[in-house]
Amino acid sequence: MKILLKSLPKSLCKLLNSILVSTVLCLYGVLGVSHAFDSHPLDTTTFSERYKLADVSEGFDIPWAMVQLPNHDILVSERNGELRVIRQGKLLDRVITGLPKIDENGQGGLLDLALDPDFINEPWLYFTYSDSSGVGRGSNTALMRAKLNIEAMSLSEQTRLYKGKLNSTKGQHYGSRIAFDQNGYVYFSIGDRGKRDVNPQDLNKDGGKIYRLYRDGQIPKDNPFVDEKGAKTAVYSYGHRNPQGLAFDSSTGVLWSHEHGPKGGDEINVISSGKNYGWPVISYGVNYSGTKFTNLTEKQGMQTPALYWLPSIAPSAMIFSTSDKYPELKGKFLLGSMKFGYIVVVSVNKNKVQQQFKLLNNLGRVRSIMQGVDGFIYVGLDGGGIKKLVPKNS
Repeated sequence: MKILLKSLPKSLCKLLNSILVSTVLCLYGVLGVSHAFDSHPLDTTTFSERYKLADVSEGFDIPWAMVQLPNHDILVSERNGELRVIRQGKLLDRVITGLPKIDENGQGGLLDLALDPDFINEPWLYFTYSDSSGVGRGSNTALMRAKLNIEAMSLSEQTRLYKGKLNSTKGQHYGSRIAFDQNGYVYFSIGDRGKRDVNPQDLNKDGGKIYRLYRDGQIPKDNPFVDEKGAKTAVYSYGHRNPQGLAFDSSTGVLWSHEHGPKGGDEINVISSGKNYGWPVISYGVNYSGTKFTNLTEKQGMQTPALYWLPSIAPSAMIFSTSDKYPELKGKFLLGSMKFGYIVVVSVNKNKVQQQFKLLNNLGRVRSIMQGVDGFIYVGLDGGGIKKLVPKNS
């Protein structure tokens, strides 16, 4: 098929591709088949009988993110605005105090969590949330850090490092995930806030972007748009829809992300400084109504995805596994599918996706994934609690 398309005029190829995408999504609506038209075939057998989930703790509604402290306590952010603690397999009744005012609405609330890379010496907890302060009604995504005192179950020295300007009353596309590199930078994402045709392609506006700061909130002088008049100088990449996965391949130091498409067209991308990832000019998706908003899946100057899903899987969270407890998963990315209830394992090589695998099935909405300091992989399920990934024969 690819050879045949290459022999046709480029304009005709694009038209045929657009027709194919629309047809695929219509067929999905009728047949309800997952993964059938992904850019990379989904291997459903390799890991099908290798692992299972073991119970850790119940009592969660939407466990948006998890981190594990050096003492092995697990912190869990509930999207409703609570920061909970699991200690030795028990969910504590007390919640951690000291969070800012959080605008819990729609997809907004308390979102991602991340520990400072030097947490043992500097116990900073970073988190993103929907913040209603500032200009306009509604809210936008903010990144804050605060000192965690786990004995006192409290946060102090709260410092808001960044907040998207121009609040929106729309309840969707806050993002947001956090990642650290080895050079003292923190990265985080803000979705397009439901303003598809306004924010993602405009460097003067927040939203639809991935940002880079120093860990104390200062803006690096070598960020790609610091010298562009009117541009948001914290921006690292743009043209994103709703990035809810952000993780470094620790073997290469390369940043990867995934983001939600509309109806079809969820993506994995390799994130590079200053690059435009195309939303909404290029996409493999269509409107939820089935109508098209673009005929393009590629355009000069815009990055095409390393992997795309047709139909959408509703990807969530993202980790790069480095644990010796899972030799077959080590050196691969893991992310959740909220829509189809499984975990996706993605193998990469030289900044290209090699293959994707299904891990487990019928899990419910996989909201969060974490590799703990104990080396185990933990999974948070909407309404299903926190689980631990273990070998099936254990």
